[in-house]
Amino acid sequence: MWNLSFSPPIVIEANVIASMPRELRLPRRSAWADANKAGHIVDCFLEGPVFDKTGALYVTDIPHGRIFRVDGADSWHLVAETDGWPNGLALHDDGSLWVADYRRGILRCDPATGSVTTVLGHRNSESFKGVNDLVFDREGRLYFTDQGQTGLHDPQGRVYRYDERSGRLDLLLSNAPSPNGIALDAAQKVLFVAVTRANQVWRAPILDDGSISKMGAFQTFFGTSGPDGLATLPSGELLVAHASLGGVFVLNSRGEITHYLKSPIDGSTVTNVAVCPGGKRVVFTESASGSILQAELS
Repeated sequence: MWNLSFSPPIVIEANVIASMPRELRLPRRSAWADANKAGHIVDCFLEGPVFDKTGALYVTDIPHGRIFRVDGADSWHLVAETDGWPNGLALHDDGSLWVADYRRGILRCDPATGSVTTVLGHRNSESFKGVNDLVFDREGRLYFTDQGQTGLHDPQGRVYRYDERSGRLDLLLSNAPSPNGIALDAAQKVLFVAVTRANQVWRAPILDDGSISKMGAFQTFFGTSGPDGLATLPSGELLVAHASLGGVFVLNSRGEITHYLKSPIDGSTVTNVAVCPGGKRVVFTESASGSILQAELS
């Protein structure tokens, strides 16, 4: 007889460490909000938190095409404007920020000058559906999701891997209903993808030849939206930002929820997550209010 024991997750209350200042908010209509927020006026929608090598935090503002550096509660600096809809950010070894921009593809941003250039604007002359998030492996290869407006009605979202050195772009997955956040395990042998409209996190081993195999559902959630951004802790746990359940879930290697990092904001839209330098603190974006939250892990 099986002897299974499931413990409830430890709940950790997060706190607000920064909120976009009023003078930087743009309360105006946007094509992004028309399509994704029922036409509401969205003055900002934060995403893509990432730290650079000095510990500085960067975030994106999707509907208004902006990238910010956040140095404190009231210290926000406009770094760049992409003329698109920037979502996920990843730090390149050379210190540049790579941007998953829904309209323009994969971009490179120099945070010192604000210059933005295109890395990948299409594949084989075909436009992307709408890239969403990205992560580098230790070899410098880029994994990214191409989400667009896919869902259970149209499960054709894609995941790619790009090798900058060779210029090779591999299609790893083409049947995901809304692939969103993406992460690699600590050993870089497993790929995780947040599949928002299926309300799941998918998991696939990465084989020696670089292909993936036996992709399956690692954890299934519920709610009006689904898993969004992902990140991994140095100790190996997977962090899952959930866009309609008000926080970040911490999953162990078996997919069990061990901790829940709870937003203090009612109606939270928690979109993405990053691990602070040192690995004991976690920041995540609460997009509806334009806030950045922080929680400390024991």
